[in-house]
Amino acid sequence: MLGTLLTFFAVGIITLIVVGVALSIVGTVFSIAFGLAGFLLFKVAPILLLGWLVLKFLERRKSVDSLTAADRKWLEGGS
Repeated sequence: MLGTLLTFFAVGIITLIVVGVALSIVGTVFSIAFGLAGFLLFKVAPILLLGWLVLKFLERRKSVDSLTAADRKWLEGGS
């Protein structure tokens, strides 16, 4: 009877240790994932958006007839 109780106690302690380690690993993974997502969303995305807007603005200012001679030759089917 005492041996059974000690076995249950040992299994319970081992289970608590394993569950604690597993939860700490899951928490670390989520922390890294949320940190990376926050970095990309609040640091990288605004810079990319600003660069995209600048390129769109510069593209509109460019005239339609601004093809290079090589582009015209290629479009006309010349080699």
